[in-house]
Amino acid sequence: MLRPTLTPRQEDRGIALLGLFGGALLIALQVYDNSSRIPRWAVVPALLVMAVLELFRRTRPVLTTTLGGLAFGYSIFTGALLATSLMYTDLLYAAVLYGTPKMSRILHLTGTGSVLVLSTLVLIYSDASNAVAVVVLTVLIYLAPVWTGDVVRKHRDRAESERLRAEQTALLSEMDRREAVVAERARMARELHDVVANHLSAIAIHATAAQSVARRRRLAADDPLVEVLAVIRESSVQGLAEMRRMIGLLRDSGGGEADESYAAPDLAAVDALLAKARAAGQDVGLDFELAEHGEPGEVPVPVRLAAYRIVQESLTNALKHAGPGLVSVRLEFDPEELRIAVDSPYRDGPGRGLPGARAGLVGMAERAGLLGGSFEAGPQDGYWNVRAVLPRGRESGAGA
Repeated sequence: MLRPTLTPRQEDRGIALLGLFGGALLIALQVYDNSSRIPRWAVVPALLVMAVLELFRRTRPVLTTTLGGLAFGYSIFTGALLATSLMYTDLLYAAVLYGTPKMSRILHLTGTGSVLVLSTLVLIYSDASNAVAVVVLTVLIYLAPVWTGDVVRKHRDRAESERLRAEQTALLSEMDRREAVVAERARMARELHDVVANHLSAIAIHATAAQSVARRRRLAADDPLVEVLAVIRESSVQGLAEMRRMIGLLRDSGGGEADESYAAPDLAAVDALLAKARAAGQDVGLDFELAEHGEPGEVPVPVRLAAYRIVQESLTNALKHAGPGLVSVRLEFDPEELRIAVDSPYRDGPGRGLPGARAGLVGMAERAGLLGGSFEAGPQDGYWNVRAVLPRGRESGAGA
């Protein structure tokens, strides 16, 4: 069960009203000192002053303790009321808890002095037993609330220090984590640049050199060898450009916006993918077509990138493993999800033993899974079917 939370102002008002109500009840019942000789109206001013001072117990500790001490002294001579005494002790407690450390020292000194002076006077003009009673009473009124407030304040300050230390530790941990992520991203960028990008550059250079040799031998532009060399060079250059985009994204570890030259491709480039695949698949009897259904609308960036990569990997697999025929790509845009279907002629038998075999299927499944979608691929009715469903809601896009 949840308890209602009161603001500090509401708590002060509640204390003031409770003290005022309790004091009024005690006055009505004539439960105060010398009630037979002192009229009721004489006890009311001190009670009212204490109730008003309770409203400022947190913000004006000097004022409340000064006026509260005068009102308490007045109440002693006009009829000590329990509610007035309790509210005065609360003012002393609040002054130590919410005031300055200097205020606490002053109240300790004045409280100790009051106890000594009053007990000494009683001892001089009365007997020792009355003096002991005065010592106990004055300690409860002047010193007990001061000691209590001092203990509570020390615990509160210690708790605040621990909280700040915990926040600082969490901040340092987060900074260390971010530095580790930045360092790992930089290491990955270096590896990609020094290994993969260099190999792609070498492929592009050798393809360009081979094209130059073909031109010197006066091979026709439609010669299959010339066309294959052109496809190899274009694919390597495109792969190198995407690798550089990826390196740029990895190195952009600051909080600002990434360079626009590093923008990742999305569905707008699917036509270009099919054109390249069509040119590369002519020699093996492959043709490619694209069909889109529905209104694309606003598709979140992670969904667009995942869809592009799934189509790209499916076309690459078709070029490597599919038999002659038509490869169809369908994109269906629904209000809640994006469906991708790629059908390519299935060539039975073992595929080429390339490094990373089936890694593309795993990567496509992971992309769909990270977005909360589904992925499946396999042979059916003489075709290799790839099916992916990507949620295009706001939560899916933002979470990815």
